[in-house]
Amino acid sequence: MHLHVIGICGTFMGSLALLARARGHRVTGSDANVYPPMSTQLAEAGITLMEGYTADNLAPAPDLVVVGNAVSRGNPEIEALLERGLAYTSGPQWLCDEVLTGRPVIAIAGTHGKTTTATMTAWILECAGLTPGYLIGGVPPQLGDSARIGDPTAPFVVEADEYDTAFFDKRSKFVHYRPRIAVLNNLEFDHADIFPDLAAIERQFHHLVRTVPAGGKLVVAADAVAGAEALERVLDQGCWTPVTRFSDESGIENVGGDWRYRLISADGSHFALAAPAQVAGEQDRFVECQWSMRGRHNVANACAAVAAAVECGVSVETALEALSRFAPPKRRQELRGEVAGVKIIDDFAHHPTAIATTLEAWRRA
Repeated sequence: MHLHVIGICGTFMGSLALLARARGHRVTGSDANVYPPMSTQLAEAGITLMEGYTADNLAPAPDLVVVGNAVSRGNPEIEALLERGLAYTSGPQWLCDEVLTGRPVIAIAGTHGKTTTATMTAWILECAGLTPGYLIGGVPPQLGDSARIGDPTAPFVVEADEYDTAFFDKRSKFVHYRPRIAVLNNLEFDHADIFPDLAAIERQFHHLVRTVPAGGKLVVAADAVAGAEALERVLDQGCWTPVTRFSDESGIENVGGDWRYRLISADGSHFALAAPAQVAGEQDRFVECQWSMRGRHNVANACAAVAAAVECGVSVETALEALSRFAPPKRRQELRGEVAGVKIIDDFAHHPTAIATTLEAWRRA
């Protein structure tokens, strides 16, 4: 089958194109901005790229057009697609239909940390020998490409974005993924271009909660600083799935998490996790880990990733050993060099909370 992807150079759509190519499809794609590293990754996979949006990109007519959410009505390629009556779908819908259906899906959602937590989860599963599939909105250096089919019987880890799906489907992307395990890492107001207020985002998160089966698991942050109140409001709208929570043990406001984490060093490079009693056998048995990451927020991300991996049969010890060797995805606390004793760190954080926590982490390093 010939698939043509409009908006192919975004991190999600480019990763999806790699999965389509791995499934044996002929894949072409167009974008207004075709440049490395995504263009290089796609070209190396044998995907033909077209710079700019034009009706000519749809000749000869592909069997199916996959439309990215960065393009809208008025785009000449979209107008030609509709005028010619070609078959089309959204990226999240194609992913659900062609890759996720029938697999145990782990969806990593939240305002912050989705890429890092998804990479951690996939890396843990990989180190445990499960050969997971994954789609990550970044480049994970230890895993290779940003997406992989993996073993079709193994878990599939997907970065679950709350942004809308396509010009013809204004639901959040993550409602298409039908996860068995959903991680709700945090929740704050974001994407002011499409959401009027936090309540609107909470409704979308509840749509995700509605899709998780009773035999699955919700892994939910209980930290006050992670928007726990907003997450509890989401669950209060209705919840049909067992919930395990995770939190810092340090403050009274954080009491109640089934998984707990403890910073041993102030910068988060040395920490410990305690699993819930049903996993560990004893609630207060903390297991330590030293790793290359910094920040309390990344320790929380690690706790969520370990909790999700344990639901797939991985031991806490195996998960933490994997994290001790973890390298972050590109542009997530990536050390680019050192000049006159000053370390140059590239970090993608853009939300005010994410920027503040990242700066705090490196000040303590």
